Amino acid sequence: MTLGVSAIFVNLPVKDLQRSVAFFEALGFDFDEQFKDDKGASLVINESIFVMLLTEEFFTSFTHQGIADTAKENEVILALQVESKEVVDELVNKAIENGAEDKTTKLSDEEEAMMYYRRFKDLDGHLWEIMYMDMGTMEA
Repeated sequence: MTLGVSAIFVNLPVKDLQRSVAFFEALGFDFDEQFKDDKGASLVINESIFVMLLTEEFFTSFTHQGIADTAKENEVILALQVESKEVVDELVNKAIENGAEDKTTKLSDEEEAMMYYRRFKDLDGHLWEIMYMDMGTMEA
């Protein structure tokens, strides 16, 4: 049941909005200029998935709670499925070249047979997992 949901907006706090925007632009992502100001920017993953990069002050105005210390804890893993192993490598390599930390871990043999993936922590410590799943292999 989809409940009529047509889009998802993931909100992430960032320490330096302009630096974070530049990082994701270097990876090849676009931003929706209608939803971009000095408090936040809408990172476009695709036509129905968006990541709202929000200054920490603005982010806390929604929750009135603290922000997870991403040096010690993971608040979320953002997993993106892409079209090929080459795209996984291209995206993660660009992230690392632009200051991200490689956080890829070894998969089990069973997991490795199903997917190819790599992980990185972005400039604010958010964990991103980029994966390719060969659907033909999964159906066999």
